[in-house]
Amino acid sequence: MAGSVFGDILKLSTWGESHGPALGAVLDGCPAGLTISEEYIQSFLNRRKPGQSRFSTPRAEDDKVEILSGVFEGRTTGTPISLLIRNETQRSGDYSNIMDVYRPGHADYTFDKKYGFRDYRGGGRSSGRETAARVAGGAIAVKLLSEFGISFTTYVESVGNISVDPKRFDKDEIFNNMLYMPDKTAAEEAAAYLDGLRSNGDSSGAVVKCIISGVPAGLGDPVFDKLDAKLSAAVFSIGAVKSFEVGIGKEAAVLTGSVNNDGFYNDNGKVAKKSNYAGGILGGISDGSDIILTAGFKPTPSIYREQDTVNRSGEDTKLTIKGRHDPIVAPRAVVVVETMAALTLADALLKNASSRLDSLKKVYSPE
Repeated sequence: MAGSVFGDILKLSTWGESHGPALGAVLDGCPAGLTISEEYIQSFLNRRKPGQSRFSTPRAEDDKVEILSGVFEGRTTGTPISLLIRNETQRSGDYSNIMDVYRPGHADYTFDKKYGFRDYRGGGRSSGRETAARVAGGAIAVKLLSEFGISFTTYVESVGNISVDPKRFDKDEIFNNMLYMPDKTAAEEAAAYLDGLRSNGDSSGAVVKCIISGVPAGLGDPVFDKLDAKLSAAVFSIGAVKSFEVGIGKEAAVLTGSVNNDGFYNDNGKVAKKSNYAGGILGGISDGSDIILTAGFKPTPSIYREQDTVNRSGEDTKLTIKGRHDPIVAPRAVVVVETMAALTLADALLKNASSRLDSLKKVYSPE
């Protein structure tokens, strides 16, 4: 299968299936000397793992990570970092009724058409469980970026039509509620909304926002490798993502240039912007202000209502999905968006190191 490797210099490859023995990742290209531990990576996996609330699948996986290579005495060695996450509570029998039936909203039909064969146990390689491996590798990218003062604020901005009120925005509240919303009132309203959907066997979509602070100006390239294009590819590679925006996104389409343009000014000798409609990226290159990303997630396709579908023989049939499923994807996807953005930025940072002769001379100048 092609397409399981991400990045140019910092390369992440993931492997494994939802109901196989394990999932894993190999991160290659990470500089030597970065302090890293299983406990640190685990803190990211704990944000993604199932069974944490009534709004996530009750599949109880610890998602315990093991570092198999690339780290010695608590620091990266510069060699490939291999990470392992064992699957411990698979219940493949839950999927026996869809062996020859295509689930609406899933990749069953397209996977079958591409390969002529599919692993029907939870979607196999196309399952959202694959993102556990991404988070494990991406946590290292977050740590690498933190060495340069780059940080992330990532949260659920809206659930259905219930949105965070900017006047009530509280960064500290993000980790105080099960929906990762920075607005206690909105989180309570969204929880009540989701409870109603759960009782009716339904699910909800949501929007995740990621604000990246401390990114230096100059990352990204102006043509095919624009930073926003790379970030878009990273976020769109996450299952269930159906939209992606930078800055004010599609709202820019109804503005005039005089309103949309972010004016520059001199801030104590540094170039700054009076606004940030562009979301921190101009011409495909970071401009030094916060990078603001927004991802729209579709409702979880595995719902407990009877649905119309067809089987592999093309016959019309009805389907009632069994198993353990999230009524909403976004809360567990918050850390996936964050780590995919981190992998993209860390890769851009490493690539940018060779973009100027004076930068290279700082490293390779004769002593």
